[in-house]
Amino acid sequence: MRAVLTVLMAWGVLAGGGVAGGVPAAAAGATLRRSAAVSVAPGVAYGEFRMTVPRGTVHGHLLTVDLADPRVSVDLLYPGAVGARSPVSQLAAERRAVGAVNGDFFNITETQHPGVQATGASVGPAVASGRQLKGAVPDGQRFGPVMPPGATTEDVIGVGYDRRARLDRLTLHGAVLTGAGALPLRGLNQYALPVGGIGAYTAQWGPASRVRATCGTDTDRAAPCSAETTEVTVRHGRVTAVGEVPGAGGVAVGSVVLVGREEGARQLRMLHIGEPVSVSSYLDGQGSGRLRCAVGGFPIVRDGAPVAGLDPAAVAVRTSAGIGAGGRVLYLMALDGAPGQTGLTVRELADVMAQLGARDAMDLDGGGSSTLVTGDAYGATVRNHPSGGAERPVPNALGVFSAG
Repeated sequence: MRAVLTVLMAWGVLAGGGVAGGVPAAAAGATLRRSAAVSVAPGVAYGEFRMTVPRGTVHGHLLTVDLADPRVSVDLLYPGAVGARSPVSQLAAERRAVGAVNGDFFNITETQHPGVQATGASVGPAVASGRQLKGAVPDGQRFGPVMPPGATTEDVIGVGYDRRARLDRLTLHGAVLTGAGALPLRGLNQYALPVGGIGAYTAQWGPASRVRATCGTDTDRAAPCSAETTEVTVRHGRVTAVGEVPGAGGVAVGSVVLVGREEGARQLRMLHIGEPVSVSSYLDGQGSGRLRCAVGGFPIVRDGAPVAGLDPAAVAVRTSAGIGAGGRVLYLMALDGAPGQTGLTVRELADVMAQLGARDAMDLDGGGSSTLVTGDAYGATVRNHPSGGAERPVPNALGVFSAG
């Protein structure tokens, strides 16, 4: 009964929802035509909607998640390493999630740096089951559509230990403690480091090459790779190797690999084999209480209205996660990429999420990445049609679980 009431509430708000400020968007005045929502598990419902805009028909898929139901939980799904990718259906099936959508934008290609391997790692911070996996790359190093003014790669949507969803901003703090003093840590398992910075790579990074971390600049992703780099391996608190070129291969449990560029490289070069070194890091949020899970994106709705400065022009298949009912309802939405259907601009996406009931919402990775699945004991079913014709492997996804 609780699940049914939740579904009715969620779909009921579709008829409401207004648009405030900014450039008028086609979706603002369009009528959403909804299918009957069905329960896929206690506290979790799946439904579809369609609407007609001047350029064609938009078809969306929506999971409505009742976080107030104690049987329901949400976590970040990822393929066991930050620098790796898997299809959403595989990530969901391996964890027996009852639903999932793809997550953050990621390092998908390296055409700007011939010979450098793309890592597949995501742009923003990532937290899974309370474990802080990675920090955010510099704003100028991100992939994805242009962010609105005031947004940053540190922006996330997550669910706290209080079982409430919220938008937040996770900033990395850390240090490399040496006998000569403390060196600032500027990265954690990131595919791009700030110019002059030092980054730490743990067993969570995986076997992907670390060369990409020293390419580009804070404002230009395509800038050449740094000519001045150093890599230091710390094993059980002591330096065991010092080299000039970042390497590849998994980082052993109990070890940390430090990569520095420019000034960071010069600082690391001062370390000697056998020297005691310790590394500390944590992601600090602006909200109250720790996040149990978090994924990067950028805000498109705040307090029930689209944020200012969203792109009103580029049309694409898109994925979004929204929050309603004071953080107790989570909306996970992906558009359908089947031929003959149209996508949305980011500005229109914000209108749609507000109409669906989201008081706050994030834009997640779209295009060929947009995937929404539901799952059961037999596996996961892809509900939308990925625009590339097949599922694209992605670095992470938001997964929904139900103990009922």
